[in-house]
Amino acid sequence: MIDLYYWTTPNGHKISIFLEEAGLPYEVHGVNIGKNEQFKPEFLRIAPNNRIPAIVDHEPADGGAPLSLFESGAILMYLAEKIGRFLPADLRGRQEVSQWLFWQMGGLGPMAGQNHHFGTFAPEKIPYAIERYVKETARLYGVLDRRLADREFVAGDYSIADMAIYPWIVPHTRQQQDLADFPNLQRWFQAIAARPAVQRAYALVERFQPKA
Repeated sequence: MIDLYYWTTPNGHKISIFLEEAGLPYEVHGVNIGKNEQFKPEFLRIAPNNRIPAIVDHEPADGGAPLSLFESGAILMYLAEKIGRFLPADLRGRQEVSQWLFWQMGGLGPMAGQNHHFGTFAPEKIPYAIERYVKETARLYGVLDRRLADREFVAGDYSIADMAIYPWIVPHTRQQQDLADFPNLQRWFQAIAARPAVQRAYALVERFQPKA
């Protein structure tokens, strides 16, 4: 059994997508970041950086005590290694996936996150900051669009790289991006969105943040 500490953010969705794709049994624990629940001592024992997602694996491969992990990229790699899927075992395939996973972690996620902040949440609208992060998000979309020009998924077969990237493309309207400008990315995005496991993962939103 996996305990998933989750909220309805792109990083939270990454792990719920993986768990649904893998068919692993898991229990979801909501951590409402709007109410600062990420600062509760019991959560900080699992995730000292006070960020979701985090997991506790009650059946780690070494047979030892339950294992807790934070940081979404590390969690994805751990879970992929645990079940032997979604991360190639061969040297070159593994590095392809790893590069694009870290591209998301170090590039797309932070830049799109700043896009969200300055465009939507910042109390003062700063045109320079908004323009900077909208343009950088567009540049990264272009990188991904070119990558997908001759392949179905980001790194060969469907992998944790796709699972990590997709949730950051979902809010493309908020990021002031038009997917029609990125046809290869749009085709990939629609294919991922149609996957039943992805749809089940996103159904958690209604459970934790039901529409009024």
